[in-house]
Amino acid sequence: MAKTVSKNILQILIILIFNNFLAQQAPEKLTKNTVNDTIPKQDTIVFKKEPLESVLQTKADYNRRDFQKKMIYLNKNAQVKYQDVQIDADYISIDEEKSLMYARGKQDSLGRYIEPAVITQAGKKYETDEFQYNTKTKKAIAFNARTEESEGVIVAEKTKKYNDSVFAMRRADYTTDDYFIKKKDTTADYFLRASNIKLIKTKNKSSIISGPIQMYIEQVPTPLIMPFAILPFSDKRSAGILIPSFGERQDVGFFLNGLGYYQPIGEHFDLKILADLYTKGSWNLRPEMNYVKKYRYSGNFSADIGTAVRGIKGLDDYGKTSTYRIAWRHTQDTKANPFLNFSASVDIVSTKFYNNTLNNNYILNQNVLNTQQNSTVTITKRFLRLPATITGTASYSQNFATGLSDLRLPQMNVAINQFYLFKSKTGTRTGLLENITVNTGLNLTNFVQTDEGELFTAAMWEKMQTGLKNNIALGTNTTIAKYFTFSLGANIDNALTTKTVRKYYDPITNKAVTATDKGVAGYSTFSTTASIQTTLYGQANFKKGAAIEAIRHMITPSIGFTYSPDFGGAGFGYYRNYYDVNGALTPYSIFEGGIVGTPSSGMVGALGFNIGNNVEMKVRSKKDSTGIKKIKIFESLNLSGNYNFAAKDHPFSIITINGQSSFFDNKLSLNTSLSLDPYKIIYLPGQDTGIRTEELGGFSVQGFNVQLSYPLSSELFGEKIDYSKKYQTKGEVRNENYYFDDDNYAHFDQAWTLNVNANYAYTKSYASRTPTRLASVGLDGSIKLTPFWNINASTHYDMVTKQLAYTRIGFARDQRSFTINFNWVPFGQYKVYDFFIGIKANILSDALKYKDRSFTQPNAPF
Repeated sequence: MAKTVSKNILQILIILIFNNFLAQQAPEKLTKNTVNDTIPKQDTIVFKKEPLESVLQTKADYNRRDFQKKMIYLNKNAQVKYQDVQIDADYISIDEEKSLMYARGKQDSLGRYIEPAVITQAGKKYETDEFQYNTKTKKAIAFNARTEESEGVIVAEKTKKYNDSVFAMRRADYTTDDYFIKKKDTTADYFLRASNIKLIKTKNKSSIISGPIQMYIEQVPTPLIMPFAILPFSDKRSAGILIPSFGERQDVGFFLNGLGYYQPIGEHFDLKILADLYTKGSWNLRPEMNYVKKYRYSGNFSADIGTAVRGIKGLDDYGKTSTYRIAWRHTQDTKANPFLNFSASVDIVSTKFYNNTLNNNYILNQNVLNTQQNSTVTITKRFLRLPATITGTASYSQNFATGLSDLRLPQMNVAINQFYLFKSKTGTRTGLLENITVNTGLNLTNFVQTDEGELFTAAMWEKMQTGLKNNIALGTNTTIAKYFTFSLGANIDNALTTKTVRKYYDPITNKAVTATDKGVAGYSTFSTTASIQTTLYGQANFKKGAAIEAIRHMITPSIGFTYSPDFGGAGFGYYRNYYDVNGALTPYSIFEGGIVGTPSSGMVGALGFNIGNNVEMKVRSKKDSTGIKKIKIFESLNLSGNYNFAAKDHPFSIITINGQSSFFDNKLSLNTSLSLDPYKIIYLPGQDTGIRTEELGGFSVQGFNVQLSYPLSSELFGEKIDYSKKYQTKGEVRNENYYFDDDNYAHFDQAWTLNVNANYAYTKSYASRTPTRLASVGLDGSIKLTPFWNINASTHYDMVTKQLAYTRIGFARDQRSFTINFNWVPFGQYKVYDFFIGIKANILSDALKYKDRSFTQPNAPF
C-alpha cells in the first residue's frame, strides 16, 4: 500500500515539473520575437494576424479534430457558418493551415450524388456536388453547381468564383424550364449549352455572357447556334442584340429577318432597329420606338424602308422597287386630362408597299390583302362650364385599287350639347313645347382627292376644297290617349363652300365641259316630320301539358309624314341647266361633287310607315328551374316604305323588310334583308336595261341578303364525362390528369370548336337584266388532340366561282417552357408556311426563337 502511494506521488511530481518546463519554453517556440523584461519604446504590442477574420461556427452529427494536421472533419448534417457564407452538406472538411473549406453532397453506395451541398451567401442559394472555398482569398471552385438567376437556372460542370461579382463556368447549361427549376423533373425539356459562361453579379442586377451557345430540346441538339449571348437578369431594361429568324422566299432568296439591336433610352423611351436581309439583293430597315409616361400617355413609332429586288439583272423579269411605311400610334390616359384628349393612328405606305413587302409579318397576318389604309390624328377639347365639345381631326385615306388618296386637313367639329328650348314650369316636362330639344353644331372641312405623286404639291393645294356645314335639329314628343306617342321634328342644313362647278357644251371638242368656279357659295335646306307610334300585344295560349304553352306577338306600328320643298327650283339658284352633246337640256347642281353635298331636288310630301314585330314562344323545358323556356322566333322583323304625294311619277318607294333572330340558346344567329320594287319592270328584246313602268304589282326582288353564323363546340353535344368516376387508373403529366381504361388507352377532354359562317347576297335593278350573286361559306375551328396539342384551321369557299378563298392550317404544341407553332397557307396569291419555336420566359421571349419561312411567288406552283 505504501509503495503504491509513493509511486502515485512520484508520477504527479514528474507531470508538474514537465508542465512547468513547457510553460517556460512555449513563448520562444510560438513567437519569432522574444519578450524582454523591459517594455520597448513602442506603446503597442504587435501580434500575428489570425487566419480567420470572423468567428467560424460549425456543427454536425459527427465531428473530429486533427490537431497535428490542423484539420476539422464534419460528417452527417454538417454545417459551417463563416461571415455571410453558410455551407450545408453531408461532409465538410476545414484545413486551418491553408484556410480551405471542402464540402460534398450526400452519396449512395455507388458513389452517386443523391443530395447536393447547399451554399448560401447573402440570401442566395447555390447547389453543388463538390465545393471548395478559400476563406482568405474568398475564391471558390464548385463542380456540377446549380445556380438560379431570375427566371432560369445554370448547371455547370465546373464553376470558379473569383469574387462575389464574377463567376466563370465551364460546360454550362442554362434553362428556364419551371419544372426543372422546381425539381419536379430531373431533366429540363430544353437548355442552352455553352463551353464557357461568365456570370457577372452586381447589387442591382446580374448578367450572363457566353461564347458560342447551342439550343438542346429534350437533350437533342438543334441547329440553333448563336455565336455569343448576353442575357441580363434585371428588372431594368438592358441593351442587346436581337436574334433574327431565317428562311427562304422564292422571289427574293434566303433571308435573315429581324436582325437588330435593342437600346433603352432613359426612363420613358426604348428603341429597336431591325434589318431584313435577302440574298438576291433586297433589304429592309425597320426602326421601332416605344414611349410611355405613366398616367399620362403611351405610343410607338415604326417604319419600313427598303428596296425589293426581283429577278436577274439584265433579264426581262428584273425589277427594283423602293417601298416605305410610316406608322405612329399615340394614346392618352383618360386620367391625364379629362378636358383635353389627343390620339393618333397613322399608317402611311407607298402605293406598291404590300405588293412588294419585305417584312414577312404582313404576309402572315393578311395585311397584304388590304385594299385601303386609313390614318387619323384627333384632338378633342371639352369645357367645364361651356356646353360644347370641339374636335379637330386630320385624316388620310389611301385606296390601293384606284391609287387615289383622300386627305382632310384639317377638319373641325363643334358640337353643342343637347338642350331644351323652353324651361319646365312644374319641374316635370309635359306637352310639346316643354319637350322641344335642340341639337346643333358646326363642321369645317378641308378636303382634296389626289394621287401619291401630287401629295403636298402646288397641284394638290390647288384642288383642295373648303366647306362649312351647320345642322340644327329640333324635336319634341308627347303622349296622346295614354297609348300613342306623337313626335314632331324639323331639320335645317346650312352649307358654305369655296368652289362650285359650271357645266357647258364645247362645240369645238364636242364634249360637255365641267369647270370649277372659285368663290364662296352656299345653300340652306330644311325638312319637317310628324309621326305617331304605339305598341300592340297579342298572345295565343295552348292547352296545358302541350309542348308549346304560348306564342306572344308584339307589334310596334308607326306612321309619319315628311315634307321638304323643291330646292331644285330656279328661285333658289342651286340648280342650273346646260345642253349636252345630244342637245338635250340637262339640269345639274352647282354643288355637284363638292364636300358639302348637294341640296335635294323635287318636292317631298311623303307618308311613311314602319311595322316592327317581335315574336316569342314559351315551351316546356326540364332543364329550366321554372319548367318553362322562352324561345325568340323573331327578335325583330321590320317592314317599311313610303308614298310621296308630291312625286310626279313612281310615288311608291322600294319596300324593305329586315329580320333578325337567334336559335338554339342564341347560338345560331340569322340576319336577313329583302328589298321589293312595287312597280313592274319590262325588258325589251335585245336590251339589257329595263324600263320601270307605272303599273303596280311587280314586287320584283331588288336585293336579298342572308347572313348566318353558328359557333359549334364539344360542349353542345352530350354532357361532360367525369373520367375520375369512369376509370380507375390515373396518371399525371404537368398537372394534367389522364385516365386509362383496361387496355391502357388514355382518356381526356378533347375540346373542339367550329364556327360556321354563311353569306348569300342577291342584287338586281332595272338597269341590268342580269343579277349579281355572292355566296360563300366560311369555317373556322380548332381541336385539342391532347391537352397540349392544338390544331386550328380556317377556310372560305366561294359557291359562285366554286373556288376556295383564303385558307390557313396550323398546329401548336405547348411545351413546358417553350411553344411550337406551324402555319400554312396553301392557296391564294401568297403561299406561305411558317415554323416557330419560342421560349416562354420573358427574358428569352424575343431573343431566343427559331423561325423558318418559305414564300412563293404569286401563281407559282407550290
